[in-house]
Amino acid sequence: MDKIFDNTQVAFSLKSDTELDRAYFLFKMIDSEPLVRIGTAVTNFALKAHLPVEGLIRASVFDHFCGGISEEDCLPVMEKMFTKGVCSVLDYSVEGKEDEIEFDAAMKKTLKIIEFAKEKKAIPFAVFKPTGFGRFDLYKKIGKKKPLTFEEHAEWDRVVARYEAVCQFAHEKDVALLIDGEESWMQDAADELVLQMMQKYNKEKAIVFNTLQMYRWDRLDYLKKIHEQAKSEGFFIGMKLVRGAYMEKENKRAEEKGYKTPICATKTASDENYDAAVTYMVENIDKMAIFAGTHNELSSYKLMELMKSKGLSSNDQRIWFGQLYGMSDNISYNLAANGYNVAKYLPFGPVRDVMPYLIRRAEENTSVAGQTSRELMLIKKERERRKV
Repeated sequence: MDKIFDNTQVAFSLKSDTELDRAYFLFKMIDSEPLVRIGTAVTNFALKAHLPVEGLIRASVFDHFCGGISEEDCLPVMEKMFTKGVCSVLDYSVEGKEDEIEFDAAMKKTLKIIEFAKEKKAIPFAVFKPTGFGRFDLYKKIGKKKPLTFEEHAEWDRVVARYEAVCQFAHEKDVALLIDGEESWMQDAADELVLQMMQKYNKEKAIVFNTLQMYRWDRLDYLKKIHEQAKSEGFFIGMKLVRGAYMEKENKRAEEKGYKTPICATKTASDENYDAAVTYMVENIDKMAIFAGTHNELSSYKLMELMKSKGLSSNDQRIWFGQLYGMSDNISYNLAANGYNVAKYLPFGPVRDVMPYLIRRAEENTSVAGQTSRELMLIKKERERRKV
C-alpha cells in the first residue's frame, strides 16, 4: 500500500504558516520530559493562584488541542475541517467533577451535542465519559459487587437514568454515541451498563459504542464473549478501539495492591492485541461497527488493507478512523483525501476546566516513544516544502 501518511501538503493544508510554527514550538516543548513537568507545575500553580494566564494558555496549547470553550465556539474549526472531509466528535472535556449538579450538567451537554449532531453532517458521533455521569467510587463499588447503602442505590439509579436518557435520545435522533473507557478498576460497572444500552438500542444497527482499551490483555476475550451474546440475543456491537490512556496509573496501582497488572507486558503485545481486535471486528462486520481510535500508522494501514481484502468500500459507514484534534493530521487528512470515514475528537470547555485533559495529553505524548518526534519530523518537512 502506498505510504499515503507521508504527504505533508495534504496533512497540513488547513494550517497557516503561523499555525505550523506554533505546532512546531508546542511539539518541541512536549518532546522534552523535564519541560512538560515544569510546564505542568507552573500552569497548575498559575491557575490555582488565579493568575491571568488563561489568555496565554488559550493562544498556545489550548487552541492547538481544543476546538473552543463552547459548542458554538467550535463551529468554525469543525466547518474548516469538514471542507477536507474530516468530521468532528465534540468532546466536552471537563474532568474530575464529583457532584450531582455537575453530572446532570454533563448529561444535558451530551443531549445538546446529540441535537447539534443531528443537524450537522460534520458531527457523526456524540460522546461522554462514564465518570461524567456518576461518581468514580460508585462505579468501583458496583464493579466489585459490594453491597450498596440505600443512598448509593438511589445514586446509581440516577446514573442509570442519565445513560438511559442519552442513549434513548441518540437512538431517536439516529446519532451514534461513543462512551469512553476509563481506569480498569471502575470499568466493569460501566461495561455492564453500556452492554445493557447496546441490548436495548442497538437492535437495528450500532448506535451505542463502548470503548475497548487494547493495552489490556483481557479485552479481546471480552469482545468475543459479548459477540456470542449479541449473536444469540440479536443486537449489534459498536466499539471504539484504542490502545489506552492510563498505563502508568494502572501498573502503579497493580504493584501497590499486589495484583496482576491488566496491561500487556510489552508495547508489541499491546499493538498485536489492538490489531487482533480490529481484525476480529472486520471479520464480523455484519454484526459490528468500529471506531478505530489510533495514532498508529501501521494499525491504520492494516485496517485499510483488511477493508480492501474484505471488499468493503473505503466509506463503509460501519468503519471509522479517529484521531485527536491537534495530533496525527498526516493520518486524518490523508485518510479523508482517500475517501475513508475520519473523525477528530474535538475537545472543548472552559480553559480552566479543560486543563487536566490538556496536561494528560502532554504527558501521554511525552511517554509514547516516537509519537512527538514523528509529529516534529512531519512539521519540519512541511515547513521546508513551504520554505517557511
